Amino acid sequence: MEEYNKIIIKGAREHNLKNIDLEIPRDTLTVITGLSGSGKSTLAFDTIYAEGQRRYIESLSTYARQFLTLLEKPDVDLIEGLSPSISIEQKTTASNPRSTVGTITEIYDYLRLLYARVGKVYCYNCGRPVEKQSSDQIIDIILNEFDEKKIQILAPVVHGRKGHYRELFNEILRDGFLRVRVDGTVHELIDNFKVDRYKTHDIEIVIDRLKVNQSSKYRIRQSIEVALNYGNGSVIINDGENDHWYSRDFACAHCGIGFQELAPNSFSFNSPYGSCPECDGLGEKKELDINLIIPDWNKTINQEGIAPLGKPRSIWFFKQLESVAKLYGFDFDTPLKELNKTQLDILLYGTKEKIPFTYSYAGDKEVTYMHKFGGVMNYIKHYYDNTSSNKIRQWAEAYMSTLTCSACNGGRLKKEALSVKVGNLNIAEVTNLSIDKALEFFDNLELTEREELIARQILREIKSRLQFLLNVGLSYLTLGRSARTLSGGESQRIRLATQIGSQLSGVLYVLDEPSIGLHQSDNVKLIESLKNLRDLGNTVIVVEHDKQTIENSDFIVDLGPRAGEHGGEICVQGKTQELILAENGFNSLTLDYIKIKKIEVPEKRRKGSGKFLELTGASGNNLKNVNLKIPLGTLTLVTGVSGSGKSTLINETLVRVLYKHIYNSKVVPLPYKEIKGLEYIDKIIEIDQTPIGRTPRSNPATYTGIFTHIRDLFAQLPESKVRGYKAGRFSFNVKGGRCEECGGDGVKKIEMNFLPDVYVICEACNGRRYNRETLEILYKTKSISDILDMTVEAALRFFEDLHVLHRKIKALYDVGLGYIRLGQQATTLSGGEAQRVKLATELSKVATGKTVYVLDEPTTGLHFEDVRILLNVLNQLVEKGNTVIVIEHNLDVIKVADYIIDLGPGGGEAGGNIIAAGTPEEIANIKESITGKFLNEELKDR
Repeated sequence: MEEYNKIIIKGAREHNLKNIDLEIPRDTLTVITGLSGSGKSTLAFDTIYAEGQRRYIESLSTYARQFLTLLEKPDVDLIEGLSPSISIEQKTTASNPRSTVGTITEIYDYLRLLYARVGKVYCYNCGRPVEKQSSDQIIDIILNEFDEKKIQILAPVVHGRKGHYRELFNEILRDGFLRVRVDGTVHELIDNFKVDRYKTHDIEIVIDRLKVNQSSKYRIRQSIEVALNYGNGSVIINDGENDHWYSRDFACAHCGIGFQELAPNSFSFNSPYGSCPECDGLGEKKELDINLIIPDWNKTINQEGIAPLGKPRSIWFFKQLESVAKLYGFDFDTPLKELNKTQLDILLYGTKEKIPFTYSYAGDKEVTYMHKFGGVMNYIKHYYDNTSSNKIRQWAEAYMSTLTCSACNGGRLKKEALSVKVGNLNIAEVTNLSIDKALEFFDNLELTEREELIARQILREIKSRLQFLLNVGLSYLTLGRSARTLSGGESQRIRLATQIGSQLSGVLYVLDEPSIGLHQSDNVKLIESLKNLRDLGNTVIVVEHDKQTIENSDFIVDLGPRAGEHGGEICVQGKTQELILAENGFNSLTLDYIKIKKIEVPEKRRKGSGKFLELTGASGNNLKNVNLKIPLGTLTLVTGVSGSGKSTLINETLVRVLYKHIYNSKVVPLPYKEIKGLEYIDKIIEIDQTPIGRTPRSNPATYTGIFTHIRDLFAQLPESKVRGYKAGRFSFNVKGGRCEECGGDGVKKIEMNFLPDVYVICEACNGRRYNRETLEILYKTKSISDILDMTVEAALRFFEDLHVLHRKIKALYDVGLGYIRLGQQATTLSGGEAQRVKLATELSKVATGKTVYVLDEPTTGLHFEDVRILLNVLNQLVEKGNTVIVIEHNLDVIKVADYIIDLGPGGGEAGGNIIAAGTPEEIANIKESITGKFLNEELKDR
């Protein structure tokens, strides 16, 4: 039976794997590690996970399989002992603006049920508790509110449900009613009347239509009683414009406002029955921003002071504006800051009355028109609301900012839903609590005996899911946080918490660096969560570089010995503790770093240039009026626990301020008061892990500019000159020299209906991208296709006599990418590789010494050795006089910094302050700093 306790892999050859054999014990926490590009993800995801998923899908029926993406069989001889597999990768959970932490963890579904069943309704107008109304009270309200008005009395019988309802309509007709209102439209009833069964409907019986006065009081009483009887205690009064709900169950006796019966969809911002009508449940709206429309108030209209309009020209709007200016006492040469309030209001919002305009068409006689002037704001909004052109919409959006919806104040729901409370908080207020505060709220929630009985199961589900989120280090998130704002690591840990909550067993879980974005203080919680997943009877395979995670694993697989073509082999495999305690050496860089090797702390810290970049009064998100001071000419680390405000301060405030100043960017920074030191900076460069391209044609050679030099080189060859070939001949993006059969891709995509798309090598060019004539041009016996197929390492030797080209290729080699190919498709590069390609591009440029580089967790996906190489590169940038700002949790990077800015002390509301700033040695001695505590231990070993 022993073979059933293992996952047995034989002859794995996917990508760079070199026919490896491997046995991984089941029901263990196994770490696959190794250098970046050594084949870890290929083994974990493209081989083990892909085969487990493929076999599970193949076990389903043909009908079910057509709805699923089938995976191609990996290049492996044999895999045994697999379970159905689940992949938890570093990808954004959802791009839908309606997705929140609450919805993707299903906690919000339970919250909606809780509020629908035990929520207390309060009047949104006066704040009093809502009480039931009697028939007499409803009749009195109607007589007072609708006196001398024509009304319809309607009985709601179906609310927000699907079905054709033929039997219901026949029954209503038999009872003597002649009309119904379906989804707002009144219909005459006929036999077998029905509606679309697949759509959601509101159906009301038209009980009566009459004019309200004292003489109709008896008729109103009879009709209301009938309506309440058919409407299950509710009645709708339509006055020709609006519906007014009244209920024997929910109504404010003081204001006379009726409320619908509470249901879970009353609290759904994805449903028209719950979502705020102003923002459609998004909690925010795009509004025109005066500061984007007029970025510089010192300018005049002739100086393009009104940014969306540009320079005045002969169009109808400027002719109108010219007449308005003349009428109200200003002109196109008046600085905008000198306009008085009346003039500015007219310019922006237009005139209320018609005024005369003179205009001539194509040189014809001038004609005077009487017309209202709409104003700049209405001009832009008109195009935004009415255009079908994406280009025009983007133009208008460039002058808009996203603001909190004023109707729901960001709560996403109708005012009726937001007036329902549990424990003195409405549902939006609960979702705005951090995870730890929300758990505390539900732990201390006081309910009556009856409410406790109803809510017991709901609360158990809510609290257990909140606890799982706490256990993976996400205490600082709120349930209302948009999924689009989550980092890859955060979204991965949310999915991990969801899987733990599902309590599945016998599953193979494959995770990709779950420690990303996690402070050392939260790492222990994450490791415990992984162990809990294992203890449920699952096999957990983690691709990871974190030292603490590796040391706490049951089994380790180390791939290498190097990357790319020099990787794909197993350096060592076995029980983690046995390998760590073994005295004999292994050919494993990972074990070397865990046991002996380490990244050295510099002997002295750089003081910088003596100049500073100072940002004061930063107050975006959870920042508490922070004052930031960065010494220029240093390697500065920004640290702190997850959610302490690092990205808010650097990426969303400082970087945006610099982009706005240096490049006149339209992106609006989060609130701040002042910035000093801008005169010392001439360039800002963000180097993140987004792909360098999204098509197979993008590659390191094209991104870094190496390919331009190579094409120029080939165009200068004697044979090219004889044939008249220019540099464009050697581009696979334009017609001429490329293979037209595959369009320069080298491969052709074949669609296979519900089977996965198959990519086959182009038969015409055999994958070489170019036509025969282009490939006949050779440099040192190599065609341009041969050069694209070279590794960076090989190309470095090949072009050693060409200084400019050699320098650019060497930059790629220096960042540890000697193993990738010049023409490797951008889509096959990892996030860490893409980031290092960007770094190499910057490294190869001639530096001004006045550049600020910003990196957000650059160690993602990097092995200890890769981190050492990365630090060498960052130090090179600083040595040239530049400033490098890095947001990071990795202690190997933090300990070599010149200067550290530590935020905290906690995450979310507990963060948002700079609690320490100084050298690593200074931070290590500050008791309030959690980072300092871990840094102190790290520096002891120097």
